[in-house]
Amino acid sequence: MNIEQGLFKLELTDYHAILGVSIEADAKQIRKRYLKIARKLHPDSLGSATDAQKQQASELLSKLVNPAYEKLTQEKEMAEHKVVLRLQGEQLSRRPVGLEIQTESAKTLLQTDDPLNLYNNTLKQLAEGQYESLNQVLEITGQISELNLAYLVRSGGKPAVTAQNNPTPTQGQSPAAGASQAASPPPPSPKRQRESVIVSYLNRSREFAQKKEYSRAIIEMREAVRSHPNSAPCHSQLAGLYLQTGQQKMARIHLKRALDLDPNNTLAKQLEPRINQANQSKTDSKVSSSKSASSKSRGGLFGLFGGKDK
Repeated sequence: MNIEQGLFKLELTDYHAILGVSIEADAKQIRKRYLKIARKLHPDSLGSATDAQKQQASELLSKLVNPAYEKLTQEKEMAEHKVVLRLQGEQLSRRPVGLEIQTESAKTLLQTDDPLNLYNNTLKQLAEGQYESLNQVLEITGQISELNLAYLVRSGGKPAVTAQNNPTPTQGQSPAAGASQAASPPPPSPKRQRESVIVSYLNRSREFAQKKEYSRAIIEMREAVRSHPNSAPCHSQLAGLYLQTGQQKMARIHLKRALDLDPNNTLAKQLEPRINQANQSKTDSKVSSSKSASSKSRGGLFGLFGGKDK
C-alpha cells in the first residue's frame, strides 16, 4: 500500500490524509471521521462485495486506517507528529522551487489569496469520495496528501509560489542539473526532529507545572527521559519537579545525570545548590530526630533506675 504523492513522497506518513481530515482537526473530528470510515470498511457494510474486496477492505482498515487513528488520538504521538509537520512546512516554505505537485487543486492552493477556505472546501470534496471505491482509496489519499503539503507551505506565512513538476533547465544548465533542482527538499534532519520533540515535552511539562499539576508534569518528563535518556534539559527539568514536590532523592539522581551529560546545563547548575541544601536539611533533620530520640531513651532509663549514682 505505497503512496507516492504529497507528504508520503517526503518519507512522512500522512495520517491526516489517510483519514481524510484537516491537519487542524481536533480529537472529536478525528474520531467522527474514523467511525465513518470504519463503518464503510466493515464486512456488514460490504454485503454484495466479493471475498477479495472484503479482504481488501480489511487490509485498508488494519494497515492504514487503524494505525493512523491510533497515532492521531494519542496525545504525545499527535504532538510529536505536529512538530514534524510544522518543521517540514517551514522548510518547504523556504525552498518552494521544485515541489512535485501533480494535482490542480494543490497547485491552486499554492497561489490562492484565501488558502484556508480553499483547503477546507477541497478537502471536504475529496474526503467524501475517499472510501466510496476501494480501488480509489490510495489515489485519493495521495491527492489529499498533496493538498496537505500545499497547505503546510502556505500556512508558513510565505508568499504564494508556483509549483513545478519538471522545470525546463535554463540555458547552459544540464538536464541532470534541472532534475536535481526539481528534487523535493529533504525532510528535517533526525537531530532537528529530536530537538523539536524534546522541546514539546518540556513545554507541556511547564504548562502542567504552571497549573500546579505537578504529577502530570512529572509523568510528562519521565516519558521524555525514557524516550530521550541522553537529554540534559529533560533530566534537569525532571530534577526541578522532584525538588518542587519534596522528592530530594529523585531530584539528586536526575541532577547528577543532567550534569554528567552537560556540566554547563544552565538549569542543572541553578538547581545544584538548592538540591544540595535540601538534602543537607533532610540529613540534619534526621540527625536531630535521632539525637532527640536517643535523649528521650536515656531520660527514660535514668528515670527508671533513679538517676545517677552518688
